Amino acid sequence: MAGSISMEAAGLTLPFLILTFLTIAAASSTNQIQILNAERRIDLSSHIVKVFLTLKVENAGITPASEIFLAFPPAQADHLALVKAQAAIGKKKKKSYVHLDANPTELPDAPNGTKSFSISLLTPLSSGETATLEVLYILTHSLEPFPAEISQSESQLVYFRDSALILSPYHVKQQTTFLKTPSTKVESFTRVEPTKLAGRELKYGPYEDHPPYSFSPVIVHLENNSPFAVVEELLREVEISHWGNLQITEHYKLVHAGARHKGVFSRVEYQSRPSFSGTSSFKHLLASLPPRVHSVYYRDDIVNISSSHLRSDYRKNLKLNHGILYLEVGRLLLLLDMGYHYFRFESPDGKRYLNFSFGCPLAETVVDKLTIKVVLPEGSKDPSAVVPFPVKQRLETKYSYLDVVGRTVLVLENKNVVPEHITPFQENGKTWKGTGKESKGKNSLKDL
Repeated sequence: MAGSISMEAAGLTLPFLILTFLTIAAASSTNQIQILNAERRIDLSSHIVKVFLTLKVENAGITPASEIFLAFPPAQADHLALVKAQAAIGKKKKKSYVHLDANPTELPDAPNGTKSFSISLLTPLSSGETATLEVLYILTHSLEPFPAEISQSESQLVYFRDSALILSPYHVKQQTTFLKTPSTKVESFTRVEPTKLAGRELKYGPYEDHPPYSFSPVIVHLENNSPFAVVEELLREVEISHWGNLQITEHYKLVHAGARHKGVFSRVEYQSRPSFSGTSSFKHLLASLPPRVHSVYYRDDIVNISSSHLRSDYRKNLKLNHGILYLEVGRLLLLLDMGYHYFRFESPDGKRYLNFSFGCPLAETVVDKLTIKVVLPEGSKDPSAVVPFPVKQRLETKYSYLDVVGRTVLVLENKNVVPEHITPFQENGKTWKGTGKESKGKNSLKDL
């Protein structure tokens, strides 16, 4: 009895000790690292905010540091779509970049609501050494239309909120922030001296010697007439037949997330003065489709899109340009369906490949909820996907035509998807046999 109690105690104590050790290690790492110089460039030219952060870090401690931590304020935590990091190696023309893993983590001394990420270094940073890191993170739904309603002839103005100082768990010796605006029209901005507005660039800093988690809120009121195209829900279904044909079906719930339209809409003014009337509306949607597709169709819930056309680019990818017959502005909702077919190809080793990628085919759109369903041929078992970022995966069964046991469906789900999420992913499953040409080995999903 005593032995069993001690074993249970040991089982409870071990995870606690591991957690305590990791907490102490993280706290120790933040104490010995300092940022010599930080430069942040915020691109506000579209409704998808892109932030490029360059950090020159130094290990001022004694022990080597194997990771660098990033911190994001609570207001940005829910709007953070993607974080990428890379290390710069070499100088000037010989400079090269190496990808670094960035994963969510928790820091014990972080303020409430702060979201932290850990960047794993390729080699530990020894005492006195420096390293240069470049980080890209993307924010969605971070531009607030103000006024919330505009007439047909008015420009769209938005609020952007951030901090003049970079939120960081480290002491920052010097830092500068640049904001790139879509136009020279900036209504107002918070001044944290030194602050300078020149053309389409707003500069905060340089600021020197700020302690960890320093924060200085700023608000910028600026013009942004880019179309705020948001797909609230996107369902992409890829059905694989035994004969190698792929049937792609996509359902879009599209909305304009910019300022609402007020007053009476004039079609004559909209068409005769396109540069001044409805400047923040989007008149077309551009979708990129893989090569060799056929039987393409597209329609919306109002009418078939008769003004659309297909064209091929230099890489033989198809560009589908949807001409919107009905003005898409001011929170109007559009339900769009699109589909096409194409064939899988086989490699010399007999494995079957599916040309497919994760993300949304429509250019410059934010997808609030993305669901991809890969319907495998009947008899497929134990599929799983390898995606370079966290996604939810589950299995379900679909019955169609003369199926007996049903088809295995691999479901991938993700939220807050941006164009940078368009990347190849792989699906691995057991061998299946069909009435068409058979192949042995695993099925994999790859991009072109």
